[in-house]
Amino acid sequence: MKRLSAFLSLVVLLALLLSACAPAATPTPAAEPTMAPAEATPAAEQPATGCLGSADKAVVDLNCRKITIAVENAYLPFNYILVSTGEPGGWDYDALREICTRLHCEPVFVESAWDSMIQSVADKQYDMAADGVTITEDRKKIVDFSEGYISVNQRLLVRKGETRFKTIEDIAANQEFVLGTQSNTTNYETAKKFLPESRIKAFEQFPFAVQALIAGDVDAVIIDETAGQGYQGENADKLELIGPSISSDELGFVFPKGSDLVEPVNKALEAMKADGTLDKLNAKYFSSEFKIGSGDVK
Repeated sequence: MKRLSAFLSLVVLLALLLSACAPAATPTPAAEPTMAPAEATPAAEQPATGCLGSADKAVVDLNCRKITIAVENAYLPFNYILVSTGEPGGWDYDALREICTRLHCEPVFVESAWDSMIQSVADKQYDMAADGVTITEDRKKIVDFSEGYISVNQRLLVRKGETRFKTIEDIAANQEFVLGTQSNTTNYETAKKFLPESRIKAFEQFPFAVQALIAGDVDAVIIDETAGQGYQGENADKLELIGPSISSDELGFVFPKGSDLVEPVNKALEAMKADGTLDKLNAKYFSSEFKIGSGDVK
């Protein structure tokens, strides 16, 4: 037994020596756990509100359908981001949440640049757009519109106490005056009817045009009256609207051609008009009640 034990001990010793000299085996990497790809979330998507309303009270039940809504987040008082809180707000947010409450759906607001917004909706990147969009025949060629939810006048926004002119015709008559507005808007198209493009300064967003006005870089800004009232806000000591209406237009929500959302949204708007909700909403944002100014938003 001792000899056998010694022999076994020798075998074990040799085995240990051989294993120590052998090259180490390359470990086989563990398989990665299989996971379903996460759904991409647009970087500028606003916090979800969840499904609003209920099936039993809906004028049309969309069964908690998610509706992606393009907004600029830079067009007082329709949509903006508050500097103080980083939270979005504006007429569009309140109106679309109310509409989804009446349609039992979930609004998902996604920030989009104005220049590409309407085409993006036409290309079905979003279910709809809300940005104080004027209903025009040219735009109807590529997108559908809801019923008009408000009629607005285009006016001149000027520095408080402006006395050099009273109307856009006065501006056109003086070669030194420069008119500001936002590019690719009906305001810009209206401006071109009165002034050569060399005297129209177009900005990517209206806040830039308003700041240029306050700084004296332009003499006036042609803007929808409702938006002009929004930019006055806390700037009432700096800005005012003057002159008669230059043009009157209806604003509506924008949808891809043939969208099945147009009819439900129209029904919700009709209900809001009938019970006074739309009037209250318009009074909140398109009157002196609205106190948020350009300095309060990003």
